[in-house]
This record gives sequence, C-alpha cells and structure tokens, in this order.
Amino acid sequence: MKISKCLAIVAVSVLAVSCDSFQTEPEFSEENEPVSECPLPEVARLIADLPMQQEQLREVHNAVCSSSENGYDEEYLMKDLFNSPGNGVGDVSGTKASTYSCPMRELIRSQLESKFRTKAGLSDARSVEEYIEKLIGSGTQIYWPYSENWNGQTLPILTFDPENSSSTNKGYEIVLNPDGSRDVIEVEVDEAMAEKRPVWVINRNDDSSYKSLEMRRKEDPDWGRGGEIDVSTKASSGFHTLILKQFIMKRNYDSWFGGASEFFIKMGGVNGFKAKTEEEMRNYQPSVTDFMVVVRRGQKDKPVPFNTIVVSNWTDQMEDYAFLITEDDGGITTNWKCSATVKVMSKSYGFDLDIPYKDKDDIVWRGSLAREYLEKYNGKYEKFGDVELMFEIR
Repeated sequence: MKISKCLAIVAVSVLAVSCDSFQTEPEFSEENEPVSECPLPEVARLIADLPMQQEQLREVHNAVCSSSENGYDEEYLMKDLFNSPGNGVGDVSGTKASTYSCPMRELIRSQLESKFRTKAGLSDARSVEEYIEKLIGSGTQIYWPYSENWNGQTLPILTFDPENSSSTNKGYEIVLNPDGSRDVIEVEVDEAMAEKRPVWVINRNDDSSYKSLEMRRKEDPDWGRGGEIDVSTKASSGFHTLILKQFIMKRNYDSWFGGASEFFIKMGGVNGFKAKTEEEMRNYQPSVTDFMVVVRRGQKDKPVPFNTIVVSNWTDQMEDYAFLITEDDGGITTNWKCSATVKVMSKSYGFDLDIPYKDKDDIVWRGSLAREYLEKYNGKYEKFGDVELMFEIR
C-alpha cells in the first residue's frame, strides 16, 4: 500500500484545510461545492468522535474477522460499512445487516449531519451524501491489525496511514470519564501498541479486487473445500501432482499502517506434457498457475498452510518450471519473459512464457525450478528470498 511522494504532498495540502474545517465546525452555504476528498486523518478523527458502544465494536470486529476468514486482510471497507453492515470482504452483500440495531453507518451519518450545515443552521443533506459517496468510492477502510487479541471490551485508538515510511503516527484515544462523558486525546501509536490493545487504522484497500485462495476454495470444491486437498485418486491414475504445501513469511513488506502482505504466486510450465516427437510438441501450450495469498502481520515467521496444486499433471519430461513470487504494490502491468523446458527424445526444448506482474511490485523471487531440485527437496522447507516454501510431490 504505497503512494508516490507527489500524491503524499497533495494529501498533506488537503489535510491542512479539511482537518481545521472539521474541528471548528464551519457553516456551509447552500451552494456548497461538492466534497472532493476524504483525507485519511479527517476520517480517523471523525470515527474517534463517534459515541461508539459495544454493538459498533462488535460490528467492526465481526467484519474484519470475516475478511480474514475469506483470505483477505483484517479490513472493513466503507463500502460494506454503509451498504452491508458487518460484512467482510468476500461476504455476500447484505447478509448480516439485520444483526445490528444501530450499525456504525447511522452514527457516522448523524455526525456528518451535525458537521455540514447551511447558513440557516440546517443540515446540508447534499453535502452529507456527497461525503459518504466519496468515502465509499475512495476505497477507504478500517484496518484492525491483531484483531484476534481484542478482549471484547476495550475501545480502540484511531489512527491513519501516513503513507510514508514512518513506524509511528498520531492517534486518537477515546477516554471514558467517571460521569459517563468521553474525551478524545492525542497519543503516539506504533505497532507494539497495536499488538497489545485495539488500534484501528484508516487506510485504503488494495486487495479486495482480487479473488483470494480461500474464496476460490469456497467456490470450487476442487480447490480443497477450504482445507487439505485430497489428490490420492489423481495420483493412482498414473501421474503425480505438485503441491505448494506451506508458506512462511520472514519479514513484512509494507508499513504496519498499510496492512498485510499480499503475495502472488505464479508457476509456468506445460501441464501433462507427454510428447514423443518434435511434431507432437505443437499440441501442447504452456500454462501459468496464478493465485494470491494474504499473510497477516501476526503470521510472520509462522507456517501458513497452502495445500494448493501448482502443477496438476506432473510428468518426468518436464525439466524446468518458471516460478515467480511478488508482493503487490501496484503499478503498470508488465511481463516477465521466461521459458519452461521439456525433454523430447533426450533433447531439451524451451516453451516461451510471458508471466504478468506490476512494475511496482516487490519481486520476492523469480527463476527456474528444476524437476530434480523439486524432487530432492520434496516435503522440505527451502528459502526463496524472504519467504520459505515447502513443495510436495504426490
């Protein structure tokens, strides 16, 4: 989750105007210009000022946990917050809204109505709706790292992604007073604090447009019904299957304000290659296995089970596979031009492959994996850049 320095300067310039306007509660004319942006610091303060109760905390926790179960980060999109309260990324729209008597969207709307007013002192309904539309359309979300550590009671500290390399940032802590009132005080937040107590980070989403491995499994039983893939029937049919069994991330690739690391795994080869002559080679086309996995910050250094087929029809004639791991940072789609190698009548031949990735992505590892190598380290962890992988041949 990165932005250019140019965009960061623009965001700061907007903040200088927008934050002041929220804190001083200005009046808006009936001819008010449309709201152009919803800066992250402004949204963080807006949510910190809400009179949240346990129901709203439960709503956010349910949503981020659901996103995580669906293979995404611990995130609650503003799109879902307003249109499908309680839904996580990947959930069917509207399935949980009836669970909440007062979803958070009602608190936000009420807060905006008190902020946006005409000179006559009336709520400026147009500006409220425009702000909500901008909020939804901007990809803004609540990110709750280490949400599994929540005790079910403690109110969150609100902060925002500073969209730079900083490891600390300003946060807004909600303090309950003995008389029942509440104050919002500024504190400094870092990742260590987020591990111990709830910290909500307002940032922008960058993984909901992809279909996660867990969602593929849920939609298609052949992906393993969300767990271990049974390939014993395929193995007994006379060929083998290559499985990516385990994945260990040794470092986080993004700032903790940005969230988890989104890895794209791509393996190129010629599935089921059995040609005996050069002429028969024309009947085969190379293919690329391509899927995404999100590794949360709390999963660093821990084995994450994949149990996913990367080559469904493994044959002895395949000599080399092209293999690419990237961590998503966006940019323009480009291609890695590479090749996979097959053997026909004791001679090796290459199949050209174009494997796409984004030009701003971190390339974790790319290269050629020989069949002999995969057979030698079958069922063992091996280091690929800053990740460790275990392949298994069945």
